[in-house]
Amino acid sequence: MKVTSVSRYKGTTFQVELDDSRKLYLHIDIISDFSVRTGMEIERDELKKIIYASNFHRAYQRGLHLLDYRDYSSAEMLDKLIETYKSENLCRAVVKKLTDNGLINDERFAERMARKLVEAKKYGHRRAKREIMQKGISEFTAEDALAAYSEVYAENLMELLKTRHSHLLADADDRKSVEKAKNALVRYGYEFSEINLAVKEYFENINENEEDI
Repeated sequence: MKVTSVSRYKGTTFQVELDDSRKLYLHIDIISDFSVRTGMEIERDELKKIIYASNFHRAYQRGLHLLDYRDYSSAEMLDKLIETYKSENLCRAVVKKLTDNGLINDERFAERMARKLVEAKKYGHRRAKREIMQKGISEFTAEDALAAYSEVYAENLMELLKTRHSHLLADADDRKSVEKAKNALVRYGYEFSEINLAVKEYFENINENEEDI
């Protein structure tokens, strides 16, 4: 088939018309890479390469745009791109390039999530790990990211008891209120053994303070 015209369409995009009435909208880099010009003959296989390169360029630029707003895991980015570009193979190639260029890094993403979930939200290991893996991060990578916080969970638990759930722990004999506090901490992702130990320590500290008065 033959290129009947090449004209600037908008910004860095050109409109390429073919003699079968098709119109392609190609970035200037694609025009340059494939030497697209009026009057040239294009074989079907070459046209497929041009269209693939054009779609790849658009998808890559879309990925860069998304990363301007927040960090993405490789799985998240793949899902996001497939919504628009449909071709899984194309989108996987784009994600690979973003990863190779250091723009997507699952280990870095997991570490940032771990810091936010444990330090800011005070989640326990179980919930933090689940939240990270829901972003498409592997279990191994999630565990690695959370390893640095093994000694922080006990501190967070005590802080939660003192700040967010102390109203439920006014009376150690009020089993209903105490269980309510424990159940809230389960939802934060802590194990019952951790919670029971923290609650026991909490009441012991209260009793010690009362004796000192």
